[in-house]
Amino acid sequence: MVDVQHWLAALPPGLICLLVGVVIGVESMGIPLPGEIVLVSAALLAATGAVGPEWVAAAAATGAILGDSVGYAVGRRGGRPLLERLGRRFPKHLGPAHLARAELSFARHGVWAVFFGRFVALLRILAGPLAGALRVPYRRFLVANAAGGLVWAFGTTYLLFYLGQAAEHWLKDISWAGLVLAVLAGVVSTAWLRRRAKRLQPLDSPDTPD
Repeated sequence: MVDVQHWLAALPPGLICLLVGVVIGVESMGIPLPGEIVLVSAALLAATGAVGPEWVAAAAATGAILGDSVGYAVGRRGGRPLLERLGRRFPKHLGPAHLARAELSFARHGVWAVFFGRFVALLRILAGPLAGALRVPYRRFLVANAAGGLVWAFGTTYLLFYLGQAAEHWLKDISWAGLVLAVLAGVVSTAWLRRRAKRLQPLDSPDTPD
């Protein structure tokens, strides 16, 4: 992630935001890319003043919403055979066991799997295509998709932005205790969403690979 942040730092602000939106958008279509790593790196970079956090968050949210919508359309057109082909192409990320877990999450939680799936690596990739393949009504999907994308993008960006600024200030003052408190505050503020998101993932069956 440090390498990604250094690489982004060499780009102009507009290109940073474009890259954030494109990577997250392609990931949301169902192609495994490091969308969250790019967002975290860009948000920490925003804390240094290299780019505005509002633009990073907006780019991430736009990429997430549009990418999921494209993934939904592709999944609705291609159905489960498309997901199975993706699984054969990316077996480490979208293999049969991953697909089965994602389908079970949709069966148990319905459209909420789309919202909280934005906070889970597996569902973040599969939510759009899987919702389309399962014929989830698009209006319900869009509401959950937009809400999840906005909360995830702006929440992640601004949390890391303020933590980065606080860390920089406290490190200058050699206030390690303050840095620890800031990190703990960030963990506590996101604990509820993370806990709810993890509940969407069923327990691994004995034959499910780690």
